[in-house]
Amino acid sequence: MIDIKLLRENPEKIIDALQKRGVYGSPKNSEEITAMPYKQLEGMLDIEQLLKLEGERRTRIKEADELKNRRNVVSEEIGKLKQKKQDAAGLIAEMKGVSEKIKELDERLKKIEEDENNFLLIIPNIPHESVPVGKDEAENIKTRKWGEPGQFDFPPLNHWDIGEMLGIIDFDRAAKIAGARFSLMKGMGARLERALMNFMLDTNTSKGYKEIFPPILVNKESMTGTGQLPKFESELFKIGFTKDTIDFLKTKFITVQKNEYETMIDGKKKKEWIHIEAELNRMLGNELYLIPTAEVPVTNIHRDEILNEADLPIYYTAYTPCFRREAGSYGKDTRGLIRQHQFNKVEIVKFVRPENSYEELEKLTRDAEDILQRLGLPYRVITLCTGDMGFSSAKTYDIEVWLPGQDRYREISSCSNFEDFQARRANIRFRREGKKGTEFVHTLNGSSLAIGRTVVAILENYQQKDGSVLIPEALRPYMGVELIK
Repeated sequence: MIDIKLLRENPEKIIDALQKRGVYGSPKNSEEITAMPYKQLEGMLDIEQLLKLEGERRTRIKEADELKNRRNVVSEEIGKLKQKKQDAAGLIAEMKGVSEKIKELDERLKKIEEDENNFLLIIPNIPHESVPVGKDEAENIKTRKWGEPGQFDFPPLNHWDIGEMLGIIDFDRAAKIAGARFSLMKGMGARLERALMNFMLDTNTSKGYKEIFPPILVNKESMTGTGQLPKFESELFKIGFTKDTIDFLKTKFITVQKNEYETMIDGKKKKEWIHIEAELNRMLGNELYLIPTAEVPVTNIHRDEILNEADLPIYYTAYTPCFRREAGSYGKDTRGLIRQHQFNKVEIVKFVRPENSYEELEKLTRDAEDILQRLGLPYRVITLCTGDMGFSSAKTYDIEVWLPGQDRYREISSCSNFEDFQARRANIRFRREGKKGTEFVHTLNGSSLAIGRTVVAILENYQQKDGSVLIPEALRPYMGVELIK
């Protein structure tokens, strides 16, 4: 979330950031905007609307404070008049009107603050000054490259052909079980996934990352804290009843039961109806989401906490299954492991001092690269432009691994510095030694790596002419074999 103070003092900076991201335009009124799905907001975020809300909020606060002060003064006068047994009816009548006006102002302030907060939640992060300005991925910058694509004396196969030929991936049975964009790993395929998970975790923990295994179901607050909501609502898997479902149940079931019970002189049955209604209301507030990445639960470990400066930086690494609808991917990568609704990842997350965050971003990216280097997989690092970077990111490096079966580089890791954007949303602060007050930490996240895509890279880069697949040397202690055949 952007700093509201920055908005008040330097709105031009935010406008410039939105223009660079391609999400600044001429919107409707603020209430319509905050009620719209995020996807409909592209090109419609006009900071002038938010500034109007903020201006009205400050005006209403001043009005309410003046009235409350007037009420306090007059209340004393009324007390004195009553002590003297003098007529205070006029002042009492005035205060009744003042109290009603204060109530109206407080209600309006509550609505303004709600609209303002909703507006702030849909504004993306401000790109760092080093981020290249561009509209889309075509304007990303190739930063560096490691390794050279291998040469084959035979036509290299795609990973799905290799996996099915070796009997280690079964897409047909996965589709039977769950539908499209799922995979079933078997035998050495399952072992390869497990080996990569352990290899990545061991590599990361050797560098000071603390291993954790977080919940894979999280609440709405956790999703909002990392910037997944409201923007990515359509891409998330949600567990629980929606308000529409609850309202339907109340209409079709509860109302009938209530009417039946009220015709009976039976307190027990009436209590049963009350319990059913309460249970449905509880279910409405118990919505959970399957995580799209371990970044969500790991970052929220410290939500609403004040950290000690001496404890920073804090490094975490976590393996989790991840779940994503891949909205907008219809017709893309319909075969294979590239775009799956369920996949496994190892993540690295950092909480750092603001002044060190870009140094930490470089280190985090190098840590992700190190996995690929140990596995001997050629890759390149891309600096994302303003039009291609993620909603919460201030700067992002994508790492793309070479896939000979597809004759192209494909993303395998994304490493981002969010600065204080997530920390403001999740209220994660730290206190400097010897200083009053608190500051927001900076948070960082990177894939280290997407396990399924690493399987893809190994199968395609290490395939042999006879159909077998060599195991990278660094991975052999975890696999117990040198060759999949």
